[in-house]
Amino acid sequence: MAPAWAGALAGLVSGGVALGIAQLVAGFVGPETFPVVAVGDATVDLTPAPVKDFAIRTFGENDKAVLVGGVLVVLAGVAALIGVLAWRRLAYGFAGLAAFGVIGALAVVTRPDAGLLDASPTVVGVAVGAWALAWLVRRAGGRRGAGPAPDTASASAASVPLTLVGAERATSAVGEQAGDGAERPAVMRAGGEPVAFDRRRLLTGAVGGVVVAGAAGVLGQQLGGRQAVDAARTGVALPRPATPAKPLPAGADLRIRGLSPFVTPNRDFYRVDTALVVPQVDPNDWKLRIHGLVDRPVELTYADLLKMPLTEADVTLACVSNEVGGPYVGNARWLGVRMSEVLRRAGLRSDADMLLSTSADGFTCGTPVDVVMDGREALFAVAMNGEVLPVDHGFPVRQVVPGLYGYVSATKWVVDIKVTRFDRDEAYWTPRGWSAKGPIKTQSRIDVPKSGDSLKAGGTTIAGVAWAQHTGVDAVEVRVDRGQWRQAKLAEVPGPDTWRQWSIDWAATPGEHTIEVRATDASGYTQTDQLAPPAPDGATGWHSITVKVS
Repeated sequence: MAPAWAGALAGLVSGGVALGIAQLVAGFVGPETFPVVAVGDATVDLTPAPVKDFAIRTFGENDKAVLVGGVLVVLAGVAALIGVLAWRRLAYGFAGLAAFGVIGALAVVTRPDAGLLDASPTVVGVAVGAWALAWLVRRAGGRRGAGPAPDTASASAASVPLTLVGAERATSAVGEQAGDGAERPAVMRAGGEPVAFDRRRLLTGAVGGVVVAGAAGVLGQQLGGRQAVDAARTGVALPRPATPAKPLPAGADLRIRGLSPFVTPNRDFYRVDTALVVPQVDPNDWKLRIHGLVDRPVELTYADLLKMPLTEADVTLACVSNEVGGPYVGNARWLGVRMSEVLRRAGLRSDADMLLSTSADGFTCGTPVDVVMDGREALFAVAMNGEVLPVDHGFPVRQVVPGLYGYVSATKWVVDIKVTRFDRDEAYWTPRGWSAKGPIKTQSRIDVPKSGDSLKAGGTTIAGVAWAQHTGVDAVEVRVDRGQWRQAKLAEVPGPDTWRQWSIDWAATPGEHTIEVRATDASGYTQTDQLAPPAPDGATGWHSITVKVS
């Protein structure tokens, strides 16, 4: 006989695979359809009131975690027993898995508003778990089915040729001599054929099963978490702003085909961050902690933040990694609480010059205190273009600071602000070669036509956007083939914190032409023609394109 632990291990691993796959499927169907959660909920519903009261008194807020843990412990014990039974006869193992599948499916479909599809995580999980159990048993030399024991009167076990795991060999019904002379215990296959128990194949198979179970479970949790957070996000009711943004001036958007719209739609807004998996932060659990060089540490919940006076502002954001003429810039209308108001509650100390903000995924950035406190609309933003902040853009709360590149200001999923100094702390990108402070550089871009376009001779329009956050764009000039600079027409803007559309008419003549653009900000600075890469503090140079006219 094979050792009992072999069957128990096969049962535990196959049970883990079943739960991992069920978690993965529940990530698509809904987190509440995960059978462990459903069984736990049913247990709570069926538990007598005195027992519930005891659990709350004893475990407090952890009572549900203890319950789920208890369910998992029971499942582990039963899975081990099922594995031992399956080692003797697979039909017993399948029956045990099916029984628990029925219990899990009933717990799921008897919930209010549940449907038959909700049972799919349990059904798929049990099916895959059964396959894993059979595979592990067969891999290690356990029984293949429910066949009878060999008839020693009609056939000699020693004379039956057997197919062993990994090689064709013959063995006795008692055992097998290993290459090193040690005897391995023999187990019986269907039809009475004894085979040697192969520990190595069982253990390697178990490792593979654990990897599959873990990967499926983690992915399922991520998917399920996203659904739960999306549901929470949908339920958020945004208060009206205490300080609404001014209506956009007429002529803010020139409405030229191919030109970036003045307001970038949320779905088109660029996303650059370090999050491999987008953090799923439940607003009911979110807290913002402000500490460090302050007189009164502050901790705010999402509800606390929404009760504060909200400000609406049109702000363009730009990424420091944006090349000249690149796409990593966009403009939106943001709603949030002024960072300066929250920081004043905490009482900033006079020697503080840096806000080290931390994201829910551990990313940090360092923002100059003086920029946040100088009166500009630096926000803890909760909404973007009239809707609750998208998850990909930092829901439930992110920072928006006009005039600074995102890597030193625009922390998404922000949960912590340490008020500190630049000579004491470093943010994520600083030790990686980027500047500690990142004011946005004056830039301009040609959107129409695109580089490489083929145009027809005659009148055509050249158009694009320019930005110089918290300073404002005063002029844009265009030249063709290094000729005279010509002033472009500028669109209206609501203030100095947004980009500005521009356009100019051009009488295109046949041939290949190079078009260049440069902007001048409200301080009188004209962007340099010296090309520089994004590192360490932002790209410089004139955007240039080449077109063909026929």
